[in-house]
Amino acid sequence: MAGGCLKPGDPADEEETISHHHCRQLRLTLLSGPRSYLSSTMTERFDCFYCRDNLQGKKYVKKDDKPVCVRCFDKLCANTCAECRKPIGADAKELNHKNRHWHEGCFRCAKCYKPLANEPFQAKDDGKIMCGKCGDRDGSPRCQGCYKVITPGCKNVEYKHKVWHEECFTCFECKQPIRTQSFLTKGDDMYCTPCHEKKFAKHCVRCKEAITSGGLTYQDQPWHSECFVCHTCKKPLAGARFTAHEDQFYCVDCYKSDVAKKCSGCQNPITGFGRGTNVVNYEDKSWHEYCFNCKKCSLSMAHKRFVINGEDIYCSDCAKKL
Repeated sequence: MAGGCLKPGDPADEEETISHHHCRQLRLTLLSGPRSYLSSTMTERFDCFYCRDNLQGKKYVKKDDKPVCVRCFDKLCANTCAECRKPIGADAKELNHKNRHWHEGCFRCAKCYKPLANEPFQAKDDGKIMCGKCGDRDGSPRCQGCYKVITPGCKNVEYKHKVWHEECFTCFECKQPIRTQSFLTKGDDMYCTPCHEKKFAKHCVRCKEAITSGGLTYQDQPWHSECFVCHTCKKPLAGARFTAHEDQFYCVDCYKSDVAKKCSGCQNPITGFGRGTNVVNYEDKSWHEYCFNCKKCSLSMAHKRFVINGEDIYCSDCAKKL
């Protein structure tokens, strides 16, 4: 796109740059046609360079320092108007820019047809001449919210190669402008962080607050990592061995010391881990399966008939010998 501002009296190709939305405003000065002259004082013969007619007392045009009658100028020398494609005669007012020429009345905005002879204008890359207002609109992006032109200098938000007026870039849920706040997307819709958490985020089973990052799932229920801790010592249980008891979670050490039943055989905690996975319960007592043996012959009594005498267990044969 070409640009500049011609000042009266300056050469036609001298430019003054005006920065404005990647376009430069231009202003032309009127050039009074080919500058014809009226000769009335010449005493010697003065002829047209082309047709050799005597120019004494007649209007003529100087072309490359050679006198040319008006008729020859219009026919042979006149510039062609870039708009109407007709010659610009000797008596017409002519405007020019970057080696292009126009009749004064033909130099107008290609979009709104406003005359631009004495107005700022923009010369587009495709050769179109536009007034400043139409030029800005023609080259400016449109807002994805209201579909109106985003004019230069207007506050706007760009996201994924699309542009919005700042006031049009709003949360899909609460309709408030997001401006410089952080936001999240769902499909093609934008949400401010509070609305996104309220509408889409999972909420921790323990504290009921939204889980915005990280977190874990246990038995299809979401937890903050910092909420999934041992009920006794508060040590995080994520990635560690733990056990559940009456809707509470315990690390192995706390479960052994505070919760687990004591084996009636060895008096150690029955944790359900390792060799202690299988447990035998009878009335209000419990044993590791490997501790549930006959007191006398050490035969395992798991899944067999047994006799209890005080705190001791006996197989049927040993019980008969007591």
